[in-house]
Amino acid sequence: MQLSTTFRHMDASQAVRDYAEEKLDKIRKYFQKDPIAAHAVFAVERGFHHVADINITLPNGIVINAKETTEDMYSSIDLATARIERQVRKWKDKIRDHKPHGGPSVSVREMVILAEELEPRPRASGAAPADTTPDRAAAKPVPVSAAAPAFRVVKDETFTARSMTVEDAVMQLNLLGDELLIFTDINSQTISVVYRRKDGNYGLVETGRETAGRSGARS
Repeated sequence: MQLSTTFRHMDASQAVRDYAEEKLDKIRKYFQKDPIAAHAVFAVERGFHHVADINITLPNGIVINAKETTEDMYSSIDLATARIERQVRKWKDKIRDHKPHGGPSVSVREMVILAEELEPRPRASGAAPADTTPDRAAAKPVPVSAAAPAFRVVKDETFTARSMTVEDAVMQLNLLGDELLIFTDINSQTISVVYRRKDGNYGLVETGRETAGRSGARS
C-alpha cells in the first residue's frame, strides 16, 4: 500500500507513520491484486486532541475514510483503521464488483457558516429591546456588494459530484462515514443527494437539475 502522510501542529514522526502503515496492511488482504493509495493526516488540536484522518482511494474510484480523535495518536490510529476494516468487510463484495460508470460529473461548492452568523442572538435578561426607529438625520445609504454574502464563511471548498447509481452512492456514503452525499445519478443524469435518516433508512433527494452532458445531448 502506498501511504503518504501529513503532520499538522506536531513534529513528523516515523514511528507514527510506521504504525499506521502496519495497521493498514491488515486491510490490504481485501484487495490483493489492486494497487491502493492511502493518505493519512495526523494532527494535534488544542494541545491534547490527537486526530488521525485516514483516506484510502481504490483503483475503481471508491474512497474510504475514517477520522478519529483521542488523547493518544496511536489509539486514534487504532480506532480509525478498525472502522475502515469494519466498513470494508461489510461492503467488500460490492466494492469488488463496482465499476466506474463514467458519464458527466459536476463541480459542487460547499461552504461552512458559523451558526452564530445566522441564528438570532439571545438577549440578556432584563435588557431593553433595541430602538429600531430610524434616525433620518444619521441614516446614510451603505453600498452593498452583490457578490459579497451577508454572512461569514469559515470554510469554502469545491468537490466533484461523481456519476454513480443510487446503490453505489449509499455504499460510498457509508465508506466515507458522512451524513449525506451529493452525486450525479447515472440513470437520470441529474444532481441528487442521498442522506442517512434518523430512523436508520436512507433519504434520496432528486434536484431535477440536469448535468451539462445530458442537456448538451438534447440540444
